[in-house]
Amino acid sequence: MDNLSDKLLVKKILAGDEVAFRAFFSEFLNRTYRFALTRVNQDTEAARDIAQATLSKALTNLSRYRGESQLFTWICAICRNESIDWLRRNKRYNDHIVLIEDYPDVRAAVDSLPSPADAAPDAQLQREQAARLIQVALDQLPRKYGNALEWMYIEGYTVREIAHELDLSREATQSLLARAKRAFADVYSTLHRQLPAANTVS
Repeated sequence: MDNLSDKLLVKKILAGDEVAFRAFFSEFLNRTYRFALTRVNQDTEAARDIAQATLSKALTNLSRYRGESQLFTWICAICRNESIDWLRRNKRYNDHIVLIEDYPDVRAAVDSLPSPADAAPDAQLQREQAARLIQVALDQLPRKYGNALEWMYIEGYTVREIAHELDLSREATQSLLARAKRAFADVYSTLHRQLPAANTVS
Protein backbone atom coordinates (compact mmCIF):
# COMPACT_ATOMS: atom_id res chain seq x y z
CA MET A 1 0.00 0.00 0.00
CA ASP A 2 1.11 3.59 -0.63
CA ASN A 3 0.29 6.49 1.65
CA LEU A 4 -2.77 7.50 -0.40
CA SER A 5 -4.20 3.97 -0.21
CA ASP A 6 -3.43 3.86 3.50
CA LYS A 7 -5.27 7.14 4.13
CA LEU A 8 -8.28 5.94 2.13
CA LEU A 9 -8.36 2.66 4.09
CA VAL A 10 -8.20 4.56 7.38
CA LYS A 11 -10.97 6.92 6.28
CA LYS A 12 -13.24 3.99 5.42
CA ILE A 13 -12.56 2.20 8.71
CA LEU A 14 -13.31 5.35 10.69
CA ALA A 15 -16.56 5.63 8.74
CA GLY A 16 -17.53 2.13 9.88
CA ASP A 17 -16.85 0.26 6.65
CA GLU A 18 -16.80 -3.46 7.57
CA VAL A 19 -15.01 -4.45 4.35
CA ALA A 20 -12.23 -1.97 5.06
CA PHE A 21 -11.99 -3.29 8.62
CA ARG A 22 -11.48 -6.83 7.34
CA ALA A 23 -8.99 -5.57 4.75
CA PHE A 24 -6.99 -3.92 7.52
CA PHE A 25 -6.50 -7.22 9.34
CA SER A 26 -5.88 -9.11 6.12
CA GLU A 27 -3.17 -6.64 5.10
CA PHE A 28 -1.42 -6.14 8.42
CA LEU A 29 -1.95 -9.06 10.80
CA ASN A 30 0.68 -11.40 9.31
CA ARG A 31 3.14 -8.57 8.67
CA THR A 32 2.82 -7.37 12.26
CA TYR A 33 3.17 -10.94 13.52
CA ARG A 34 6.45 -11.34 11.60
CA PHE A 35 7.65 -7.99 12.93
CA ALA A 36 6.94 -9.10 16.51
CA LEU A 37 8.38 -12.59 16.01
CA THR A 38 11.95 -11.32 15.65
CA ARG A 39 11.65 -9.53 18.99
CA VAL A 40 10.60 -12.50 21.14
CA ASN A 41 13.11 -15.17 20.14
CA GLN A 42 10.74 -16.65 17.56
CA ASP A 43 8.11 -17.34 20.25
CA THR A 44 5.08 -17.81 18.00
CA GLU A 45 2.48 -17.60 20.77
CA ALA A 46 3.96 -14.37 22.12
CA ALA A 47 4.20 -12.90 18.63
CA ARG A 48 0.52 -13.66 17.98
CA ASP A 49 -0.49 -11.99 21.23
CA ILE A 50 1.65 -8.94 20.51
CA ALA A 51 0.37 -8.65 16.93
CA GLN A 52 -3.26 -8.80 18.05
CA ALA A 53 -2.66 -6.28 20.84
CA THR A 54 -0.85 -4.01 18.38
CA LEU A 55 -3.64 -4.00 15.82
CA SER A 56 -6.27 -3.49 18.51
CA LYS A 57 -4.37 -0.48 19.80
CA ALA A 58 -3.82 0.77 16.25
CA LEU A 59 -7.57 0.64 15.58
CA THR A 60 -8.30 2.44 18.84
CA ASN A 61 -5.94 5.23 17.86
CA LEU A 62 -6.55 5.19 14.11
CA SER A 63 -7.83 8.76 14.03
CA ARG A 64 -4.31 9.85 15.01
CA TYR A 65 -2.73 8.39 11.86
CA ARG A 66 -1.62 11.37 9.78
CA GLY A 67 -0.51 9.72 6.56
CA GLU A 68 3.00 11.20 6.43
CA SER A 69 4.47 7.68 6.54
CA GLN A 70 3.29 4.24 5.52
CA LEU A 71 0.54 2.87 7.74
CA PHE A 72 2.68 -0.19 8.44
CA THR A 73 5.50 2.06 9.69
CA TRP A 74 3.03 3.64 12.11
CA ILE A 75 1.82 0.20 13.20
CA CYS A 76 5.40 -0.97 13.72
CA ALA A 77 6.02 1.88 16.15
CA ILE A 78 3.06 0.61 18.19
CA CYS A 79 4.28 -2.97 17.89
CA ARG A 80 7.72 -1.98 19.12
CA ASN A 81 6.20 -0.62 22.34
CA GLU A 82 3.93 -3.65 22.75
CA SER A 83 6.98 -5.89 22.33
CA ILE A 84 8.93 -3.93 24.93
CA ASP A 85 6.03 -4.26 27.38
CA TRP A 86 5.83 -8.01 26.74
CA LEU A 87 9.59 -8.45 27.22
CA ARG A 88 9.45 -6.56 30.52
CA ARG A 89 6.64 -8.79 31.74
CA ASN A 90 8.60 -11.90 30.77
CA LYS A 91 11.95 -11.63 32.49
CA ARG A 92 13.46 -14.67 30.80
CA TYR A 93 13.70 -12.59 27.61
CA ASN A 94 15.58 -9.69 29.18
CA ASP A 95 18.75 -10.62 27.30
CA HIS A 96 16.97 -10.37 23.93
CA ILE A 97 18.87 -8.23 21.44
CA VAL A 98 17.35 -6.94 18.20
CA LEU A 99 19.46 -8.15 15.30
CA ILE A 100 20.80 -5.97 12.51
CA GLU A 101 19.14 -8.42 10.08
CA ASP A 102 15.66 -7.70 11.50
CA TYR A 103 14.04 -7.49 8.08
CA PRO A 104 10.55 -6.25 9.08
CA ASP A 105 12.25 -3.34 10.85
CA VAL A 106 14.19 -2.62 7.69
CA ARG A 107 11.06 -2.56 5.58
CA ALA A 108 9.25 -0.31 8.06
CA ALA A 109 12.13 2.15 8.10
CA VAL A 110 12.69 2.01 4.35
CA ASP A 111 8.99 2.60 3.65
CA SER A 112 9.19 5.82 5.61
CA LEU A 113 12.16 7.25 3.71
CA PRO A 114 12.01 8.87 0.25
CA SER A 115 13.86 7.08 -2.53
CA PRO A 116 14.24 7.83 -6.25
CA ALA A 117 12.61 5.14 -8.37
CA ASP A 118 15.77 4.84 -10.48
CA ALA A 119 18.20 4.58 -7.57
CA ALA A 120 21.28 2.51 -8.40
CA PRO A 121 21.45 -0.92 -6.73
CA ASP A 122 24.49 0.01 -4.62
CA ALA A 123 22.78 3.21 -3.45
CA GLN A 124 19.65 1.23 -2.57
CA LEU A 125 21.74 -1.27 -0.60
CA GLN A 126 23.42 1.53 1.35
CA ARG A 127 20.02 3.08 2.03
CA GLU A 128 18.59 -0.18 3.36
CA GLN A 129 21.65 -0.74 5.51
CA ALA A 130 21.28 2.76 6.96
CA ALA A 131 17.58 2.13 7.58
CA ARG A 132 18.43 -1.08 9.45
CA LEU A 133 20.82 0.79 11.69
CA ILE A 134 18.34 3.62 12.27
CA GLN A 135 15.61 1.27 13.48
CA VAL A 136 17.97 -0.83 15.59
CA ALA A 137 19.36 2.34 17.19
CA LEU A 138 15.82 3.59 17.95
CA ASP A 139 15.00 0.24 19.54
CA GLN A 140 17.98 0.52 21.89
CA LEU A 141 17.06 3.98 23.19
CA PRO A 142 14.86 4.60 26.24
CA ARG A 143 11.24 4.44 25.11
CA LYS A 144 10.56 8.17 25.46
CA TYR A 145 13.61 8.97 23.32
CA GLY A 146 12.72 6.46 20.60
CA ASN A 147 9.09 7.54 20.50
CA ALA A 148 9.92 11.25 20.39
CA LEU A 149 12.36 10.80 17.50
CA GLU A 150 9.93 8.59 15.57
CA TRP A 151 7.12 11.09 16.08
CA MET A 152 9.31 13.95 14.86
CA TYR A 153 11.16 12.37 11.95
CA ILE A 154 8.79 9.62 10.77
CA GLU A 155 5.34 10.88 11.72
CA GLY A 156 6.13 14.59 11.27
CA TYR A 157 4.89 15.76 14.69
CA THR A 158 5.71 19.28 15.83
CA VAL A 159 7.44 19.93 19.14
CA ARG A 160 4.12 21.09 20.56
CA GLU A 161 2.41 17.86 19.50
CA ILE A 162 5.21 15.75 20.99
CA ALA A 163 4.95 17.77 24.21
CA HIS A 164 1.23 16.95 24.32
CA GLU A 165 1.92 13.22 23.78
CA LEU A 166 4.52 13.16 26.56
CA ASP A 167 2.60 15.51 28.88
CA LEU A 168 5.61 17.81 29.08
CA SER A 169 6.16 21.52 28.63
CA ARG A 170 7.53 22.73 25.30
CA GLU A 171 10.87 23.54 26.94
CA ALA A 172 11.11 20.13 28.59
CA THR A 173 10.26 18.47 25.28
CA GLN A 174 12.96 20.39 23.43
CA SER A 175 15.44 19.33 26.10
CA LEU A 176 14.31 15.71 25.82
CA LEU A 177 14.64 15.81 22.02
CA ALA A 178 18.16 17.19 22.33
CA ARG A 179 19.12 14.37 24.69
CA ALA A 180 17.41 11.83 22.45
CA LYS A 181 19.35 13.06 19.40
CA ARG A 182 22.65 12.80 21.28
CA ALA A 183 21.79 9.32 22.54
CA PHE A 184 20.74 8.24 19.05
CA ALA A 185 23.96 9.58 17.54
CA ASP A 186 26.03 7.66 20.08
CA VAL A 187 24.17 4.38 19.51
CA TYR A 188 24.08 4.78 15.74
CA SER A 189 27.79 5.56 15.48
CA THR A 190 28.63 2.57 17.67
CA LEU A 191 26.51 0.25 15.51
CA HIS A 192 28.01 1.71 12.37
CA ARG A 193 31.56 1.10 13.61
CA GLN A 194 30.73 -2.48 14.53
CA LEU A 195 28.91 -3.25 11.30
CA PRO A 196 31.82 -4.44 9.10
CA ALA A 197 32.94 -6.95 11.73
CA ALA A 198 29.52 -7.94 13.02
CA ASN A 199 27.31 -8.00 9.96
CA THR A 200 28.01 -9.99 6.81
CA VAL A 201 24.51 -10.07 5.37
CA SER A 202 24.69 -10.78 1.65
